[in-house]
Amino acid sequence: MLGAIGLDAMHESAYRALVSVGAADVPDLARRLTLGEHDTERALRRLERHGLAAQSSARPGRWVAAPPGVALGALLTQQRHELEKAELAAALLAEEYRATAAEPAVHDLVEVVTGAAAVTQRFLQLQLGASEEVCALVTDRPVAVTGMENDAEEQAADRGVRYRVVIERAVLDQPHGITELSAALGRDEQVRVVDKVPTKLVVADGAIALVPLTSRMTEPAALVVHSSGLLELLSGLFESVWRNALPLRLGATGVTEQEPDGPDATDLEILSLLLAGLTDASVAKQLDLGLRTVQRRVKRLMELTGVTTRLQLGWHVYERGWVARN
Repeated sequence: MLGAIGLDAMHESAYRALVSVGAADVPDLARRLTLGEHDTERALRRLERHGLAAQSSARPGRWVAAPPGVALGALLTQQRHELEKAELAAALLAEEYRATAAEPAVHDLVEVVTGAAAVTQRFLQLQLGASEEVCALVTDRPVAVTGMENDAEEQAADRGVRYRVVIERAVLDQPHGITELSAALGRDEQVRVVDKVPTKLVVADGAIALVPLTSRMTEPAALVVHSSGLLELLSGLFESVWRNALPLRLGATGVTEQEPDGPDATDLEILSLLLAGLTDASVAKQLDLGLRTVQRRVKRLMELTGVTTRLQLGWHVYERGWVARN
């Protein structure tokens, strides 16, 4: 409990024991702690350095506990001060980094990370640093990080970071595949499946990406790609794979694939009128529907096609042949 101010379990136990009796000599305290006298004295010396204990001036060899309200309060105040200084330093470094990165040199747009430990660290950093969304393409051949080791995913999801993940179908056959997917779907992550993804890929907030190098290297390596045309290309690759993947859902029988429901007759009428230039309100009036019903159906169709704008929806409507071209 007192680890935040620099005390481990043994020293905390020693302080608690000393507080409970007010004052004690080394042999007595050693018996209470079931420690050797040498270790007990070392613990008391450390408490003395922290201002939590002192040797009695009236009785040599006897130790007295400092009042917790005063001694711990001082340590907590010092710790808060150190944290404030660290936060200020972090803010200044972030500002310096933004200023430096405003117009990055071409060679700074891509980093090469080599070694399993380094790749793993950057993979976890991307997720822990994300504030809005993490998009990923996942193969059935983990190199540096397995799903069971990825605690950062759970931490990011707990902070409200959205996850959109496309996995290869072979992942479902892995020993822990269903367990990991069930956990992800339980966190309300969006997961889809395809027969084969083109590459492993992670994109955080659309601002930075991690993609592995697939050459015949003796150890894992990856590219960290910052804002650039290459990053836009990688983001576009993810969106393309996402649109053509099948959603996975968590039901009573476990993780199952869900064929997207196509538009019904009413959906097609709504789409035709919208493409003709009518507003949502006009479409609702023409079809004798509620405005919210129209908007809800349009939103479902956008989710179905994996788009974020109505302009994109219109393109997909024609591409899928839902509405004939005039």
